[in-house]
Amino acid sequence: MAYDKSNENSGALFKNDRKESEKHPDYKGSINVNGEDFWLSAWLKTSSKGTRFMSLSVKPKEQPQKAAPPKQDQSGFDDMDSDLPF
Repeated sequence: MAYDKSNENSGALFKNDRKESEKHPDYKGSINVNGEDFWLSAWLKTSSKGTRFMSLSVKPKEQPQKAAPPKQDQSGFDDMDSDLPF
């Protein structure tokens, strides 16, 4: 999707209709800050004094790819299979 300057520094949250556990957010959405897009999650909570509030989490939409773990060398294992009695 092309970047639209009119969406800069704005976002939206929607009720999470797929919540399956208390750890899943009550609301999910996205927000744009200074031209960068982020995922936004919110949980409805109550403080110790009884005040209701939203706890928020923000994660970049474009996270760096994690490097795949190196593949283990399988050479030499074929020789072991031929010696097994089963």
